Amino acid sequence: MSNVRGKKLEICGMVPKTGWHRTGFCSTDAYDWGTHVVCARVTKEFLEFTKSRGNDLSTPRPGFSGLKPGDKWCLCALRWLEAMKAGVAPPVDLDATNISVLKYVDIKDLMRHAL
Repeated sequence: MSNVRGKKLEICGMVPKTGWHRTGFCSTDAYDWGTHVVCARVTKEFLEFTKSRGNDLSTPRPGFSGLKPGDKWCLCALRWLEAMKAGVAPPVDLDATNISVLKYVDIKDLMRHAL
């Protein structure tokens, strides 16, 4: 797996354990309809935004402790893009963001929001 810099994909986060496969990596497969490939450090503004769009990432549920500002999480490519357009995109860890995101998001936008 490669990151957006064309190098080996680095781990995004283990506490909480993130990724479509919950390996800590922003990897994906054909069953990942959300394309969870953007490694971001979530912010309060982003968490409120995504909750307003029907994806509450901050409320704990069985098997999920809920995210808090500062946590790193593999986000859906199109949700991150939507948040960017709304002015609330969380910062991105380019080394842990999967290269497949470039099908949806311009590298320049990612770089402008890099950690």
